[in-house]
Amino acid sequence: MRVGLYPGTFDPVTNGHLDIIGRAVKLVDKLVIGVAVNIGKGPLFTLEERVAILERETAHLSSLAVIEVRPFSTLLMHFAREVGAQMIVRGLRAVADFEYEFQMTAMNQQLDREIETVFLMADPRHQAIASRLVKEIAALGGDISKFVPAAVGEQLVSKLHKA
Repeated sequence: MRVGLYPGTFDPVTNGHLDIIGRAVKLVDKLVIGVAVNIGKGPLFTLEERVAILERETAHLSSLAVIEVRPFSTLLMHFAREVGAQMIVRGLRAVADFEYEFQMTAMNQQLDREIETVFLMADPRHQAIASRLVKEIAALGGDISKFVPAAVGEQLVSKLHKA
């Protein structure tokens, strides 16, 4: 069974993330979506909320591959081994992403040469989308309907108004 791991904070999950997930399931038999705890980023949504949102937003893809959404707080390569991943899937939006991902891939290869990193280029319609910017636009009353699924947008706006 070919297992891929797509890690991220997903705070919130965007149409760009979902595009990468939709394409990644075509490459694997099972895709583990690893939701990073990442306290340093100060997530707006709780870990449990992010896991539940991803489960809901990816349910329609289950006919293409087994999808498992799991939180993790360990080193990525340790988590990859734990879930039996042969590949880590990463999305690239721009040249700036490449520099960071290039360094991360080199370090990960030093930790485990058996796990490959596969890069998927973001669809041009989604290249500018970043969770941080989506939250900022929503906080300032902007329209985020082009960047996140409707249900995610509603949850985000509701969460921001409570904060």
